[in-house]
Amino acid sequence: MADQTVRLQELIDEINRHNYLYYTLDKPELSDKEYDVIYDRLVALEKETGVIMPNSPTQRVGGDILKGFEEHKHAARLWSLDKAQNRDDLMAWHARAQKLVDQYNAAHEDDPLPPLSFVVELKFDGLTLNLTYEGGQLVQAATRGTGSVGEGILAQVRTIRSIPLQIPYKEGVIEVQGEGMMFLSVLEAYNKATETNGKETLKNARNAAAGALRNLNPKVTAERKLNAFIYNIGYADSLQFADHKEMVEFLRNNGFKVNPYVKFFDSIEAVAEELEHMAAQRSSFDYLIDGGVVKINDMRTRDVLGYTEKFPRWAVAFKFEAEEAMTTLLSVSWEVGRTGKLTPVAKVEAVDLAGVTVQNCTLNNIGDIERKNLKHALGSLVYIRRSNDVIPEILGKVTEENDGAEITVPEACPACGSALEQRGAHIFCPNKLGCRPQLIGRITHFASRDAMDIDTFSIATAEQLYDELNVRDTADLYYLQFDQLIGLERFGEKKATKLLEAFEKSKDCDLASFLFALGISNTGKTTTKVLADHYRSLDLLMQATKEELVGLPDIGDIVADSIVSFFADPLMRESISRMLAAGVKPFAEEKAAIANADNPFNGKTVVLTGTLQTMGRDEAAKKLEALGAKVTGSVSKKTDIVIAGESAGSKLAKAQELGIQIIDDEQELRRLLGYQE
Repeated sequence: MADQTVRLQELIDEINRHNYLYYTLDKPELSDKEYDVIYDRLVALEKETGVIMPNSPTQRVGGDILKGFEEHKHAARLWSLDKAQNRDDLMAWHARAQKLVDQYNAAHEDDPLPPLSFVVELKFDGLTLNLTYEGGQLVQAATRGTGSVGEGILAQVRTIRSIPLQIPYKEGVIEVQGEGMMFLSVLEAYNKATETNGKETLKNARNAAAGALRNLNPKVTAERKLNAFIYNIGYADSLQFADHKEMVEFLRNNGFKVNPYVKFFDSIEAVAEELEHMAAQRSSFDYLIDGGVVKINDMRTRDVLGYTEKFPRWAVAFKFEAEEAMTTLLSVSWEVGRTGKLTPVAKVEAVDLAGVTVQNCTLNNIGDIERKNLKHALGSLVYIRRSNDVIPEILGKVTEENDGAEITVPEACPACGSALEQRGAHIFCPNKLGCRPQLIGRITHFASRDAMDIDTFSIATAEQLYDELNVRDTADLYYLQFDQLIGLERFGEKKATKLLEAFEKSKDCDLASFLFALGISNTGKTTTKVLADHYRSLDLLMQATKEELVGLPDIGDIVADSIVSFFADPLMRESISRMLAAGVKPFAEEKAAIANADNPFNGKTVVLTGTLQTMGRDEAAKKLEALGAKVTGSVSKKTDIVIAGESAGSKLAKAQELGIQIIDDEQELRRLLGYQE
């Protein structure tokens, strides 16, 4: 038996070596037939002895179907990366890092940090993997999840042949991170075989990999022939590295598949040039990438720079510009929103853009359709573009000819059949009380986080309450009873109680949020805050005239007309009255007196950008407004001051370009805002 055990281990070592040469180094020494002979010997010997080693390659084929995924707490947090959309963002990130290094070196002249140097790697578009090795054995694999807790997918990951089940390093526990993916050539071959068998093909490589790794049947995962590149060590009991290059060498020496595209630079300008070169050859890779990752090379510098609440300060993801593609415009439907406005939504022939299958695209209105020469484009080729996570848009027709069927503008509401009205560039359904999508949209908006912030509420809840309990108005929410909710499908005692508690909690709300929740046309959060700060009373606002309103900041004729018309509508007044009768109490927050009219923010237009470590941006904005500042969301020539926290990006770069005063020292900001330290 001892001899057979030795022979088992010899066969395992031999097969694992050839797996490493084939799947990790792409340098096979054996033909497939020769490999199969050795593999079959191992299978036969395992069957004969009944012994299966933990690192046996026969355990990669996938076992029984799992009942579900268990949570796995990562030993160290998996961080997201701040994003740079362009060269200015990249330079702003570099400027922040350089400033922190300069500050540290000024205080530690006897042991300064080295000059900044950088590593550039590909940003893979797959599924993040966190692999745990203990004593050299792969003992767990998990998804990223929340960054702190993921889902254990060890059985699925064991099917990835480029991931070693055992590594030479056996000193304690380490966690390594990488990206699971399906190579494009593998996807193509898989789909060809699938089509031959008459089965449904996979739409794109990213979804194919994610679906395989989260499939409860590991045999399905094995069939996808996934791959993985490893790029980081997130946790180790006793390992330390001087720089990123040293860490990469450790990964390679321990049999991990490291992507060859790892490049080192001494200047940020060289990094920017490399990212342009990377974008140009994006389509040449046999796997999906959606950008590059830039990291500071020196590990001690990383430790000094540390992290914000969300991101490491020593790394940034450079996102490529939007991708464009050609596809066929199949149809245009008109969707009704909460204000009654109809928005055209285009359905196109499915096309893959940066790993995402696109089938629906946005169109703003009939004017947008005409400007883009799409009036006669049904069935024609069109250009579409997708930028990061934004809904794809149609850019225009490929040809100039009117060679397609006409996009017709409806005369009646597709939801309720009411005659439509043209108001400016858009068409509206005037049926406020009987149009289902309008009512559901208004109720969902009313309950949203920036409005009444009713916990556990969703559009599905709104639809269910509309269909089954005849909820037609936001005020109806405050008159629902436990006995009504408990009778609904999927509503248990706990869910019904929690929803009623959320309704009750929302009754004490600040006036600005209540006004935003009402959904007054042409008003957003900024306008409703202006109204709340000025009138400080719902009654006074409801009595306001157009002449009074146009005198307020950022309120013109159109917005003033919308506000007056809204509160003049008997239906809206009745709804508000019913909410107040149910106990809803909108209040105006106490406005702190401006202690010193000469403070540096009084009368200034201020923009907040980035993350503030010791206070939230909302808190800072309230302090600024109490000191007489006007807080806006975008930088322009009218901006007086930009307050830049951690991870400030394009707004900071624009402020620097325009020569606007910048406050980027949070302690100084707190002093100017009047905090007592």
